[in-house]
Amino acid sequence: DRALAALQDMPEVAEIRLVPEEELAELIEPWLGDVRGGNAEEASAAGGEAVPIPALIDLRLDGPATPERLDALRSALAEPAPDARIDAQAAWLKPVFGAIATLLWLSVGLIVLLVLTSAAAVWLASRNALNGNRDTIEIVHLLGGTDSQIARIFQRSILIDSAAGTALGFCAGALMLAFLGAQFAVLESGMAAGGGLGWVDWFIMLLIPLTATSIAVLTARLTVLKSVGKML
Repeated sequence: DRALAALQDMPEVAEIRLVPEEELAELIEPWLGDVRGGNAEEASAAGGEAVPIPALIDLRLDGPATPERLDALRSALAEPAPDARIDAQAAWLKPVFGAIATLLWLSVGLIVLLVLTSAAAVWLASRNALNGNRDTIEIVHLLGGTDSQIARIFQRSILIDSAAGTALGFCAGALMLAFLGAQFAVLESGMAAGGGLGWVDWFIMLLIPLTATSIAVLTARLTVLKSVGKML
């Protein structure tokens, strides 16, 4: 309590709270077993001695946890809690954040590559369809059909094919994510259990097939209009 009082008056402290013992027990349960209610048998099964549970203060600064700020916190705790230890999570999580950032940029690169590949496939399919129906297109044009009307015919065909393909891919991906979520849930770990997808995540995922279909239709329209303009 004295340490909490000494820290909460510091200007660089944005949030601070004393973690309840019940929450502490839940945090260490995956590693030491259930230690609530004075049950130390499971906690000491490996070492033969009871493991003391320290008090924990959860503190969030209003900026980065620089060495100077950590030294200021240690100075503030020197008198009320000389044995207190400050564990800056940002320090040991830095490699994890770096790996996550690398995976993020890799994912962005893969998305861009998939978009370009899909657009190229639609472009090739549209060009082949145009070349295969050249005579029909010329007759339709002579009968008064406009370039936009011809393009809409190809758009409709590409829309049906791309919508079916993206819907199938979305269902397969959703099933795979559900399977992986069930596998991680078996671990009963807080870090793994926190990796589930919420309704916002599923909504964003739903935008992927819609975006892919829109790109396919737009690519088909632009390809047909440009090709018909040169053909006729």
